[in-house]
Amino acid sequence: MKCTAVVAASFVALIAGASAQAAELPEAIKQAGVLNLTVSATYAPMEYRDPATNELVGLDIDLGTEIAKRLSLKAVFSETKFAEIIPALQTKRADMIISGLSDRPSRRETADFVDYLKTGPQFFVLADSAAQASLDLCGKKVGTTRSTIYPLDIERWSKANCEAAGKPAIVFGPGETAVDVRNQLKQGRIDAAVQGSETLPYALKQEPGKYRVVGEPIGSGYQGMMFRKEDVALREVVTAAFAAMIKDGTYKTILTKWGLAEHAVAEPLLNAGTP
Repeated sequence: MKCTAVVAASFVALIAGASAQAAELPEAIKQAGVLNLTVSATYAPMEYRDPATNELVGLDIDLGTEIAKRLSLKAVFSETKFAEIIPALQTKRADMIISGLSDRPSRRETADFVDYLKTGPQFFVLADSAAQASLDLCGKKVGTTRSTIYPLDIERWSKANCEAAGKPAIVFGPGETAVDVRNQLKQGRIDAAVQGSETLPYALKQEPGKYRVVGEPIGSGYQGMMFRKEDVALREVVTAAFAAMIKDGTYKTILTKWGLAEHAVAEPLLNAGTP
């Protein structure tokens, strides 16, 4: 996973002041004065509804708002089910996506990603589970959100590890959202679960003593801001704004606020997710 020299050079060339970036915006967006973003608000701390205020908050909300501000735009967030996020972009109901979305080859067939966060699928269990190592989950029922790439990650890991150890394969248990999957775990309907390593610290903090991480992440990759392939101008001005945020420390400040500093990237990465 790496950014090519050509792409890296283009990022450097694109770093400019906010007024210069705004001048390069697509005319329709510039005239509207808004940047339409869509999220699935069930993936704390990336995006979720604050239980105390019902306000939309999270890392992606802060990043999207700051990027829009630097482009002299107002960020307007709409919510949809995770499975409907990419269709919302394809049908132009959104200008771009920033919603904990993994940069994957299948998604790059029709879109481009500017990657902004390191991630990786992680096993976790209830605190009193007998499982102590990842191999202890072979033959067990493991749940994750069905509309994500994590079911395939679980299948790949099971084939590479359980099969090699002469153990039965993991059985996949589908869930609708990360919240649904954790509820299934608490109800005993699944033995373990998988979600992004960037979200687990928040879940553990919200329910102290309830869960326990098992083993190391079973994969690695990036989350990215997603753009339609034809929207090169928008992608480039957003990349420039994000690069400036890294350079002046704003990006680090936002990550630290959400406890995700260790997931930082050193520079914007174009389509750098898993091969």
